[in-house]
Amino acid sequence: MAVKIRLQRHGKKNFAFFHIVVADTRAPRDGRYIEQIGSYNPNTNPASINLDFERALAWVKVGAESSPTARRILSYEGVLLRHHLDGGVAKGALSQAESDKKWSDWKAQRDAKIEAKKSSLKNSAIEAAKAAKAAETKVNEARAEAIAKKAAELAAAKAAEAQAAESAAEEAAPAEA
Repeated sequence: MAVKIRLQRHGKKNFAFFHIVVADTRAPRDGRYIEQIGSYNPNTNPASINLDFERALAWVKVGAESSPTARRILSYEGVLLRHHLDGGVAKGALSQAESDKKWSDWKAQRDAKIEAKKSSLKNSAIEAAKAAKAAETKVNEARAEAIAKKAAELAAAKAAEAQAAESAAEEAAPAEA
């Protein structure tokens, strides 16, 4: 029986998320599976991956093939690197301590990269909010200036009208006397 690590689609149209499963290759994509080892949600930024690392590593070690997308996920999570390092230890190419050091260095580097992306996304969101607030302030100032200008024009027009009425009243008063 050939075993494959692959994705099983769930969710609604244009908003899918996936379960990472180990299944017989003859089983349908969303059908029966042997074991569910994680989930993958591409709708978040960065995409969220929950993977049972030990079970995934165990399945890779017994020869489970993976689909291209599942392979990328396993590589991203470090399952394939750990399998490679364990193979090197088994062959005697490197010691367990060297293997663990390489693994921890890679893990720290990957975690730093993820944190950098999250912080850059957060900073860009903050900058976008500041820019939107500045634009809104500029628009509000322009509106206030236009309202003040219109109010000044109305006041000037009323003053001119009152002065015209006063001068007309003064001209009419001496003519009557």
